[in-house]
Amino acid sequence: MTLFTLKPKGRRIDRTAERRDLRLFSPYPRRKSLVQRRVRMKQKLVRKFDFKSFKSISHAISTYEDLNLLIQAIAEGTTRSFDAKGCSIMLYDDREKQLFHLGGYGISDAYLKKGPVLVENKYSAFVKGEPVFVEDMQTDPRVQYPEEAAKEGIVSMLSVPIKSRETVIGIIRLYEKEPWALHEDDIDAMCVLCEQLGLVIENNGLRNFFEQVKMALASLPQRMLEGL
Repeated sequence: MTLFTLKPKGRRIDRTAERRDLRLFSPYPRRKSLVQRRVRMKQKLVRKFDFKSFKSISHAISTYEDLNLLIQAIAEGTTRSFDAKGCSIMLYDDREKQLFHLGGYGISDAYLKKGPVLVENKYSAFVKGEPVFVEDMQTDPRVQYPEEAAKEGIVSMLSVPIKSRETVIGIIRLYEKEPWALHEDDIDAMCVLCEQLGLVIENNGLRNFFEQVKMALASLPQRMLEGL
């Protein structure tokens, strides 16, 4: 009785059928197809933040008179341009070491009051000083309030730092209720607007400071101002 057979020397065994069967049970083909779908999706991306929208918001920034109205205009304008769910603009409070809400559009008060927005995460847009995109708010460990985001119906989020002279002073966050894919040029355009907004906020702070100085000087007796 033959217990085993030896493979003849020089003869190759065709493993094509075996490899085909293994591919049916391997997770890698599915993973590869997912990557391919994402690549095709990115290749078909169409810019949402077109030049007309960019020009309109940029003009509002350069000609603003009321900072609060400007913030609301930017929040609404970017939301509508990106066809997003909403937008939130936040500034950094150095004393509290957290971001506070300055203005927004399309986001409920309940979500805005969810709790303090900290900037301790080294991967955040504020710390890195560059845009950060979160594709899935429910599974990304960088998200501070995933449950609140789910209740609000937020799936994806783009955070863009607001800079003033290379210093990050706040962030703009765009929220989307569906899986999102963004064109790189749209993100670049948002970065430019955030830099413009940063200068406006800085100038507004200086203007308020000078106004306070003027008011303080006006309240002093005339004899105290003679030596100034």
